[in-house]
Amino acid sequence: MARTLVAYIGTYTARGSEGIYVYRMDPATGRLEYVSKATGISNPSFVAIDPGHRCLYAVNEVADYAHKASGAVSAFSISAETGELQFLNQQASHGTSPCHLAVEPEGRFVLVANYSSGSVCVLPIHGDGHLGEATDVVQHHGSSVDPNRQEGPHAHSANLDPLGRYVLVADLGIDRIMVYRLDRATGKLEPNTQPWASLKPGAGPRHLAFHPNGRYVYVITELSSTMTAFAYDAGRGELKELQSISALPPDFQGTSYCADVHVSPSGKFVYGSNRGHDSIAIFAVDEATGRLSCVGHEPTLGKTPRNFAIDPSGSFLLAANQDTDTIVTFRIDQGTGKLTPTGDVANVPMPVCVLLVPFR
Repeated sequence: MARTLVAYIGTYTARGSEGIYVYRMDPATGRLEYVSKATGISNPSFVAIDPGHRCLYAVNEVADYAHKASGAVSAFSISAETGELQFLNQQASHGTSPCHLAVEPEGRFVLVANYSSGSVCVLPIHGDGHLGEATDVVQHHGSSVDPNRQEGPHAHSANLDPLGRYVLVADLGIDRIMVYRLDRATGKLEPNTQPWASLKPGAGPRHLAFHPNGRYVYVITELSSTMTAFAYDAGRGELKELQSISALPPDFQGTSYCADVHVSPSGKFVYGSNRGHDSIAIFAVDEATGRLSCVGHEPTLGKTPRNFAIDPSGSFLLAANQDTDTIVTFRIDQGTGKLTPTGDVANVPMPVCVLLVPFR
């Protein structure tokens, strides 16, 4: 019997939102049922969980924390009985507007991407789940061709490779995937031998996802609305571009910005969200080469799908429509990768991130 899933939904605390929302997902139907919410925290927009599923960590996407130019990260314990959240503590992210974070695979550190200041912060996790003071902060430098969005660095996501040896940071402002070695004894970041992989000027890399085989990385670009495939050398932490393909239909004439990317658990499909076109782009993966071919686009039945999640079985995709306050459930066709709405819609104010976690 499939295990129940808990959905943790990060939001912007505006337009009625109060924090992080907790739902249960029926693994047979994809339907969401409200459980509770964690309140009293500002803009917990992106969330991540430790490998033991004991604690959840959320960025506080703000520019002022404790009267300093910084955002923060909040730690919560997770109830083993209900999946509900209990606040533990909060630490400065040492950079403004943190928008993404990831937990190191052994649960020792949280890696944080500070968007506005263009920096990466490492926070240690204590044995009880509390966050400690930062062990490292790395400031990015540079700019790119878009004077409005790329006047300086803008770290948009911090990602651990599957082995936890390397940290890949997508920086929208400088059109690079920065690569660091993580010292798990000290919590320090060191530039890799290949310190970065460049994307086309003006691309604006935002999020990335690893293929289950660990040999490919897929980067979605916000400004050029493309999906870029890279070959990944796990031993050396090196990236080599394979392909860049549009995430939009060829006849689309409007304004749109890509947001999120996920690979299906089977490794057969890659999905990306389009804000403006308001769709999920569907790509088939050639597992021999890592290259993509477009399958199609599915409307998200709402506006501004900032983030989405795929359940561990690969049966359902949940799209978070930020500007229509909905989480819409789609069933995934295992053969074609195409999406069909199930008819289930959860009303959540200003959803930004959806994290699905197996539970009991």
